[in-house]
Amino acid sequence: MSDRNVHNAGFTSSGIARGSLASSIMSKEATASGGGVQSGGATSTLQEMGARGSTHSSGFTSSGISGGSQAAGMMSREATAHGGGIPRGGTTSTVQSISMGGKGGR
Repeated sequence: MSDRNVHNAGFTSSGIARGSLASSIMSKEATASGGGVQSGGATSTLQEMGARGSTHSSGFTSSGISGGSQAAGMMSREATAHGGGIPRGGTTSTVQSISMGGKGGR
């Protein structure tokens, strides 16, 4: 289900769908960073997973992040970088929200 939610949000194997939630996220991220989308950010992470259909296998599931997974490692690194918490709107929270069908991912 998480792979379908990411695809439905507009992160597809043929790129980011025009007029989708994905295009909105990409636009906001590019504006915030001065014109580009950062490697490892929410847009690039979701697009990579959407293109490969690997959201669930990476540990971002419709019921939460799987322990010991790539997603769990990402969450740990982001929490460490932010003093112990995951920031709202950060990469981990955005990917997990869309994987669960939030932020319009259904």
